[in-house]
Amino acid sequence: MIIIGHPWIQSKRFCKVFSIEDIQKSNPDDIVLLEPLVDSHRYASHCQANAIPFAVTVSTLYDALLANALGAKYIVCQEEDALMIQPIAQEYLFDTRVLVLIHYEKEIPKVARGRVDGVIFPEAIY
Repeated sequence: MIIIGHPWIQSKRFCKVFSIEDIQKSNPDDIVLLEPLVDSHRYASHCQANAIPFAVTVSTLYDALLANALGAKYIVCQEEDALMIQPIAQEYLFDTRVLVLIHYEKEIPKVARGRVDGVIFPEAIY
């Protein structure tokens, strides 16, 4: 299981971006975080074309399928969405990993029992 943002575990930071300029200013070690794909598909294409690792927040299976096709490294979503998306991601062998946004450590085992790829704490996002 991937655990991002836990204080005991060193992990990448996710940098929210809202423009191509924000992407260019981001730290090369960070994962670019795009908000809903409907608003950021141009930025996802830019990241894909320039080999920039990126994540996308999603709330539907359709957006998850498109994010994977665009080469997203991660999909960030709520647990109920992840439980619907994860089996499809496994069936189709997504390269994209599904992460659930959590706020408390005690949520980690629950997400793990749902066989979701991983979790991310808000502290990992800036």
